[in-house]
Amino acid sequence: MNINAQKRLAADILKCGIHRVYIHPEYIEDVLMAITREDIKNLIKNKIIIKRPKIGVSRFRAKEKKLKKQKGRARGIGSRKGNKTARSPSKRNWINRIRPLRRELKKLRDTEQIEVSTYRELYLKAKGGTFNSVATLHRYINEHKMWRS
Repeated sequence: MNINAQKRLAADILKCGIHRVYIHPEYIEDVLMAITREDIKNLIKNKIIIKRPKIGVSRFRAKEKKLKKQKGRARGIGSRKGNKTARSPSKRNWINRIRPLRRELKKLRDTEQIEVSTYRELYLKAKGGTFNSVATLHRYINEHKMWRS
């Protein structure tokens, strides 16, 4: 009772793998009698031989985890794979720091709250990495009394 040949023919006709071919157990004798492709096609038409659905990998858990990560969960030290600078490159950190500083310095200069010479001095200090944020820039200006009088 070997039906491998019939399974192979059915897989070829159904354009799938042998393991996706399902033969109804009650009609095995009919399947054994089928030798030609035409016989197999008739059995497929009569729903005796069926093509099983594809089994894929479920994305449910992956989607669930993605939603949690968007909320900020599951991002602890144990979940990290990349280096600190790989996860947020140092260049991007620098850009995020320097742009607001330069914007603030230009605003202070244009509104004449600081002098041009002070602006130039602070600009170079910002470029050198003296200030971490706009708040530290303002603190420095206050401490050194650099506001225009």
